[in-house]
Amino acid sequence: MAENLIIDGGSKLERYQTLLPQAQALIDSEDDLIAAMANTCAAIHHTFGWLWTGFYLVKGEQLVLGPFQGPIACTRIRSGKGVCGGAWAQAKTLVVPDVEAFPGHIACSSLSRSEIVVPVFDSLGVVRAVLDVDSIELASFDDTDRHYLEQICARLGRLFQ
Repeated sequence: MAENLIIDGGSKLERYQTLLPQAQALIDSEDDLIAAMANTCAAIHHTFGWLWTGFYLVKGEQLVLGPFQGPIACTRIRSGKGVCGGAWAQAKTLVVPDVEAFPGHIACSSLSRSEIVVPVFDSLGVVRAVLDVDSIELASFDDTDRHYLEQICARLGRLFQ
């Protein structure tokens, strides 16, 4: 099914308000997790033009790279390591305004300056994946990003069996 992403408005809030229903429709129209994740990260990435947008899936005791948009990335991350592993271990969204100030940050790209990582929970409340977004700008992410990205990830969580 071909989709067209339509983003109206210039502010971050306006872009999220336009993106959210489209992202939810992409997710709801697909029963394959990887396909839904691929289109979701593409929609988010192209709406905001961040450095890197993608998913890591929980596989055993590590996160394994899933669908993404952007430069080549780290392929495996252990629980509790870096921002992604920390969000997984803590089961909460982590917003990092300056990755250089985050203890144990994993630098998959030297261009990354700030990051947000949002857990994806299944119906039992278990973290099954994380959404990772990196920016070349300091302090790119805030509560607006947290709010909308958590809604998108909650919708994706429904696809885990």
